[in-house]
Amino acid sequence: MRKLLNIITLSLFLYSCQASKAGPFGRGVSISFDPRTVGMQIDDTLMQKNLVARLTLTDKKYFLGTQIEVLDGRIFITGKVDEPEEKLKITKLAWETKGVRSVNNAIEIRGKKNFKSSAQDVLITTQLRTAMIFNKKIKSSNYTLETINKKIYIFGISFNEDEKKEVIKEAEEVYNSEKVIPTIFLVSELSRSKI
Repeated sequence: MRKLLNIITLSLFLYSCQASKAGPFGRGVSISFDPRTVGMQIDDTLMQKNLVARLTLTDKKYFLGTQIEVLDGRIFITGKVDEPEEKLKITKLAWETKGVRSVNNAIEIRGKKNFKSSAQDVLITTQLRTAMIFNKKIKSSNYTLETINKKIYIFGISFNEDEKKEVIKEAEEVYNSEKVIPTIFLVSELSRSKI
């Protein structure tokens, strides 16, 4: 039991060391541009870590197979699982998280996927991230981008409606993408914000 606890603790530590909140050139939400209050950021981080820990305790493969973002109590889950029942189990665990306001589960069921399709997904994400960096109308770096089977999932916070439209427009213009699934909240839609 002690060994399992040490492994889980080490896993959570290593997970927290990844560049999930790296800023304008990484993925996730940069704190300096984040319109949420410090308290809201702490609440969201605690919710995320709580869910990651519970998923890891349920099955270790969920630790590597899923990515979780939380904004203002809204949980966004991406990744891949083997069976539809696993997707339902993860959704149930997300809804059981204290303080959750909504759950957006974009987990895909694994199919026959080869290196070429994985490389295309990475290329699509990279193209969109680059376009967003160079677009002067997009001032915020508060977006998480994930491409699965040529479908672009966008999760984040826009400062205004124009920026939101611009992000979606950039995503729709990415070569070889089939669909854009945006989950973008406006600062005015947050329950609390610095602005």
